[in-house]
Amino acid sequence: MPSRNRVEVPEAKEALNRFKFEVANELGVPLKQGYNGDLTSYQNGSVGGYMVKKMIQEQEKRMAGK
Repeated sequence: MPSRNRVEVPEAKEALNRFKFEVANELGVPLKQGYNGDLTSYQNGSVGGYMVKKMIQEQEKRMAGK
């Protein structure tokens, strides 16, 4: 089944991919290029959740003018 995930701004795709690997590294999740079916849903979810948390924090800082 094809993935339904899409990047809203195609120019940001590579930056988001790098960000995903940075977050995985911070969390100690052994994410690698290509197939990652050996990771648990908890590991994958923690990467996605932490990415969202960091993006929200950054946007809040920008909105507060910091």
